[in-house]
Amino acid sequence: MMHRPFVLTSMAALLILGGCSERGNKAPVSHDAQRSSDLYGDGGVSSFYRPPTAIPSMPGQLIQQEDMDLTKLPKGTSRGVRILYSSTNGLENGGPVAVSGQILLPQGKMPANGWPVVAWEHGTTGIADVCAPSWRGYSSRDKAYLSRWLSEGFAIVASDYQGLGTSGPHPYLLYRPEGYSVLDGLRASLSGFPGQIRNWIVLVGQSQGSGAALGTAWLAPSYAPDLKIHGVVATGLVTGFALSPTAKHSSIPEVYTDATKMDSAFAILRVEGSDQSLHPETDSQTVMTDAGHKMSEIARHACLHNLFDKADEMKVQSDALFNDKLPAFETGHDTAFTIPDARLNFPVFAGTGLADGEAGVNGQYNAVAAMCDAGTHVLWKRYPGVTHNGAVNVSLKDSVPFVKSLLAGRKPPQNCSAITVPGPVEKPLPNITWNN
Repeated sequence: MMHRPFVLTSMAALLILGGCSERGNKAPVSHDAQRSSDLYGDGGVSSFYRPPTAIPSMPGQLIQQEDMDLTKLPKGTSRGVRILYSSTNGLENGGPVAVSGQILLPQGKMPANGWPVVAWEHGTTGIADVCAPSWRGYSSRDKAYLSRWLSEGFAIVASDYQGLGTSGPHPYLLYRPEGYSVLDGLRASLSGFPGQIRNWIVLVGQSQGSGAALGTAWLAPSYAPDLKIHGVVATGLVTGFALSPTAKHSSIPEVYTDATKMDSAFAILRVEGSDQSLHPETDSQTVMTDAGHKMSEIARHACLHNLFDKADEMKVQSDALFNDKLPAFETGHDTAFTIPDARLNFPVFAGTGLADGEAGVNGQYNAVAAMCDAGTHVLWKRYPGVTHNGAVNVSLKDSVPFVKSLLAGRKPPQNCSAITVPGPVEKPLPNITWNN
């Protein structure tokens, strides 16, 4: 599979983007979803995703739950529970929102004080409700990854993020709504499953989820000081930090920094998700060409791989999707995407495949360098010949010991003093699962 690089914001903020692009994992599109004409890609999911009563004003309250089919969940799951809970709207209008997610409990004897928690923050799936992981399920890559954490004795708490599964737009890649969703999902899970999971948490994310995990870590001390977060694991880094004018960083190829040159599938997700969330008063259709309308129709009803297929079928570039109204529609995007400070209170494990042509490698170096410069405790592992997809499971050999050190009360190693700028994106090595 060819690499599909994409960009999101300007050189003023550090940027990289990648999606979970494992081909052959298309979500089924229900008839309800096909008929939906909602502005935000709503519909196609069960009634569970709609609160039966008013959303609680206090965030982190469990609204309802239902057990899931174990045969569709990662191996090693003893119980899977779909949850709906209250959270804080991460957009300017604020107020409470309902967010969905799931809890996966491991097999084996539960510790006396409950299972420690991996807060899984998923990569790009799309912006339509049917793309919520708690509804559509996981790719084989992510099933294998989560199975490993379950086998190591961790419960999984996984938010779908605001607007996926539930009503309203999905603020794609915007750290504040993602972070609130994750933190409130943890609160709801801890209160709803007392004694089964404990308040010992590590934030784990890939691609879109890596930026979500880092944003969650930045928000946690002020928004959710009640949660005992101990560290972060981020692979295929997709994030932006506010940088000082004198910060040293590697130049990023134009394909990752120019919005008119990004992959067309990701371009539609940006406009329909990020920009539409920031500008609810304007229909995103008004900034699109006829080609954009066709891509938009898929984005509102289906998921990432359907978009890839549509882009391949149409052979359309992103600069042909939008009209001259797009720049105004993107106002405020950089601010909403960029984490204000690279200083995080928790140790961070970062994993980068040096054949990552989706997120790029120089941008990931920039993210690590920004955290190191700010005083964050970072261990950065680089994997020769490994892609964006491949790095997820390959990195477990290093990320699991990192987290186990934290669980044992030890500070893991860090290598900020030894990081160097990577060279060009490498060619993928053969015979590595998911290394496409």
